[in-house]
Amino acid sequence: MRIAIRVKPGSSRARVGGTYGDRLVVAVNARAVDGGATEEALAALADALGARRRHVWLVSGATSRDKLVEVDLDASEIEQRLAELRLG
Repeated sequence: MRIAIRVKPGSSRARVGGTYGDRLVVAVNARAVDGGATEEALAALADALGARRRHVWLVSGATSRDKLVEVDLDASEIEQRLAELRLG
């Protein structure tokens, strides 16, 4: 399943929740340097969805705040969790 996310680097605390347009917001502590924020965002998203990090990978947006990620889990397993996260 593909999920559109908006990464907010340099946040005071890491969290997954809320929306920015149609994208799920992932706030991370890491700065947007050398892919640190992207890697932390993928790990935070995996944790929030109850998935292992290896089941979440970047599809597009390596240098952008807007990213598309693939989650290798059954869609029905994560739809409810995504709905909860979008509410923030």
